[in-house]
Amino acid sequence: MNFLDAPGLVSRSGQANKTASVQFSGRPGGFLGLLTKGALLQLVTFGFYRFWLTTDLRRHLWSNTSIGGDALEYTGRGRELLIGFLFALAIIGPIFFIYFLVGIEAERARAFLSLPLYLFLYFFGQFAIYRARRYRLTRTIWRGVRFWMQGSGMAYAWKSFLWALLVGVTLGLALPWREAALERYKMQHTFYGDLQGRFVGNGWDFFKRGVWIWVLALLIPAGMIGAGFAIAMTKGSRVVDRDLPAIIGGLYLLAIILAVPFYAKYKAIEMKWWVAGVRFGELSLTSGLRGRSMLWLYVKMSFFGWLTMLLVALLIAAVAWIGATALHLNFEYLNSEEAKVRMEELFLAYQIPIIVVGALFYISLLLIFGIVQRFFLMRGYWKLVAATLTVAHLEAADAVVAKGSAVSGLGEGLADGLDVAGF
Repeated sequence: MNFLDAPGLVSRSGQANKTASVQFSGRPGGFLGLLTKGALLQLVTFGFYRFWLTTDLRRHLWSNTSIGGDALEYTGRGRELLIGFLFALAIIGPIFFIYFLVGIEAERARAFLSLPLYLFLYFFGQFAIYRARRYRLTRTIWRGVRFWMQGSGMAYAWKSFLWALLVGVTLGLALPWREAALERYKMQHTFYGDLQGRFVGNGWDFFKRGVWIWVLALLIPAGMIGAGFAIAMTKGSRVVDRDLPAIIGGLYLLAIILAVPFYAKYKAIEMKWWVAGVRFGELSLTSGLRGRSMLWLYVKMSFFGWLTMLLVALLIAAVAWIGATALHLNFEYLNSEEAKVRMEELFLAYQIPIIVVGALFYISLLLIFGIVQRFFLMRGYWKLVAATLTVAHLEAADAVVAKGSAVSGLGEGLADGLDVAGF
């Protein structure tokens, strides 16, 4: 029997039941600088710098997060992610190529194969998620001891796939039990040195905390669609045909807006439930995360995201206005036949530069929005969760023996290729 699992453990320092909070000391300017530099380098490297950017961002988050005064360490490298991604392309690429060829040969066959393709990609994505988690754990070190992971990515993918089918059949009702089953599998194969993890959370507890969100998620859209039909029907059949799409669209937009606070509350409930269920021997965690804190994070991201896109749009408009002024084009001239002919001539003469500039503007917009998204949903979320964490029975980690070894970045590459990589 491992003595670290015994109750009433006393550490070598003579302290029992040590409790510590998690601290995050990273400065926003440093993280924003990494994002800005990364965006510029992605632009000139056609996106390939993202592997090194991901590594830099993780190092920043890990190194500025300390548990009981000891900081985490991330030892992954961008080259590992790139190699894993290239291997992933060699696996995924032929699948999409075959699907493309089938689509050229027969549209009906392509439509028939769409569902099997999506199911396969979901299954393969779950495999990639498991392997990516395994990679990140083996690159995470605390107190000089590595986290690591065993288990089968294929077995996890089958579990996730079958549970997803049950969730679909039950209209989401089985989601808490799915999450609990998957977390149990992941944690029972997760280790910190020779200290094995486990997950003690259960689906019923998760269900009780969030069932009201599930009920609202079904009732609100149904109620709004019903209200839209009722409103339209009271105006007469001719108005129905003209106004019903607008009414339903408006109600759908309203439902999305109302869904934001409920989603924020759901994420807070999910995180608190997950944290409370994690164990490493006697070591346990608690979280004081609140739904309104999560909501405020989403509000800030949305505000700065839309503000950024507005500024870019104004910049494009300013450049266009300056260009029009430089060509001495006024509004009256723009509407003349001579102006239209001249604009067509200019477009044909500078067609390729115009397309290149347009593509650069589009890519720049995506990169800028990516900066905003990562700043809030990566750094902001990490900081928010870390600030609410408390670790109990920290002495369980005092005598851990180093064990486990690093694994390849193939799983991370697969996850990146399927856009399911997460942090």
